[in-house]
Amino acid sequence: MDERASDGERVRNQPRRTSGAGAAGFDSAIGETLVPADELQRRVRDLAAEISRDYEGRDLVLIGVLKGAVLFLGDLMRHLEVPCEIDFMAVSSYGSETDSSGVVRILKDLDSSIEGRDVLIVEDIIDSGLTLHYLLRNLRARNPASLEVCALLTKPERRRVDLPIRYVGFEIPNRFVIGYGLDYAQRYRNLDYVAVLAQTDQAQAGA
Repeated sequence: MDERASDGERVRNQPRRTSGAGAAGFDSAIGETLVPADELQRRVRDLAAEISRDYEGRDLVLIGVLKGAVLFLGDLMRHLEVPCEIDFMAVSSYGSETDSSGVVRILKDLDSSIEGRDVLIVEDIIDSGLTLHYLLRNLRARNPASLEVCALLTKPERRRVDLPIRYVGFEIPNRFVIGYGLDYAQRYRNLDYVAVLAQTDQAQAGA
């Protein structure tokens, strides 16, 4: 977690939400809300303002990590006040549906060179950190002028490697989350808030 993130930016658990934008009626898989929609958007605006200050007068390249970062990247760049380009990478690092294997494969590489460019990786969530560790090593070898990370969510309890994360939206507990781009079996990305996947909590309780 970026040490500049204040206690007020840490998440508050809230009651489960089962209706509204992005939630099609009752779904028992959607557990308690960790980050409500309004809190998400407020923090995204704050992050964009901070990035805009830091990159004033520079030409920024945003690299979105597919598929989970798409919503976050789209909202973030709309609030940026500096010129920016976007590119995407897709990687696979999950051995099971809810736990990282640590094995990383690039499924889609960048379309353009980043040599000599100021690059900001935009991630939806940092769990063990193994995927991001691989990406940073891979992208540094391409000689960017600078390389930083912006992550919407982090799980400090799960971290297995030390990572330089410059911009962080929220720290969350070690629970499997869905919504705002995050999925379970490719579902729930369209929720406009971040919630716990209830069935993983139930499985853990019964273990």
